[in-house]
Amino acid sequence: MKQTIRLSALSALALIATLFIAAVPAQAHHSFPAQYDVSKPVTLKGKVTKVEWTNPHIFIYIDVADEKTGAIVNWALELGAPNTLLRLGWKRDSLKTDDVITVEGSLARDGSNLANAKTIKLDTTGKQMLSGSSGPG
Repeated sequence: MKQTIRLSALSALALIATLFIAAVPAQAHHSFPAQYDVSKPVTLKGKVTKVEWTNPHIFIYIDVADEKTGAIVNWALELGAPNTLLRLGWKRDSLKTDDVITVEGSLARDGSNLANAKTIKLDTTGKQMLSGSSGPG
């Protein structure tokens, strides 16, 4: 009898855990053309303010001077997955806060300060790195 109650309690806990997990919204993995427009290339030069090595994509944030107003605008740059960048020769400290970089990529479709990076060039060394982008080419 005790074993039946114990199994019922475990089954109930497993069911509750499954329902809880299913109720938490999953972050959808988007396709490149759903979020970015390859027909809108962009080149940005700015100072790195933050680097986030997280799955499913690494994000780099840079401060860029607006060409028209001179105002500083913070841009988010999406790169490939951490494992992809490691295979391309990146290390967690390849980019640091205050590094000045030039990025080529594609603008976000929604007009926000977001771009998918294709290449990143360190201004101090001239070294150009691929970003592991999911975009074409």
